[in-house]
Amino acid sequence: MGEKQTIEHTFTVEEVRAFVDASGDRGVHHIIPDSRGRLMVHGLLLGTLPTIAGGRLNFLAREMTFEFLRPVFTGEPVRCDVVLTRWDAEGDRARVNAEWECVNHDQQIVMRGRASGVARAPASPG
Repeated sequence: MGEKQTIEHTFTVEEVRAFVDASGDRGVHHIIPDSRGRLMVHGLLLGTLPTIAGGRLNFLAREMTFEFLRPVFTGEPVRCDVVLTRWDAEGDRARVNAEWECVNHDQQIVMRGRASGVARAPASPG
């Protein structure tokens, strides 16, 4: 398999504040800027990056696992590489497994994880 998608994003203060409202997670590190004016990005907000790749595939997750290794702050670019490790077509759907690794601007791994589920009405992963 090995098909890879790359998602790059820099989270903004406005995105973190919107996620505070949507999630109800009002941890002080998500609300009060640090000495450099940054907010810490919620782990699950960071976790939306691999779901962008899933959306491109019409993927319905059955299971997702995240490992958060370092904090990410607003204004810091993040790159997330999502690799398909399984694509077994079965009629109008495919069983899919994926793994991802996200790195910050210093090339430090900030999050990694994996998912399994199905892609609906798939033609192919590419």
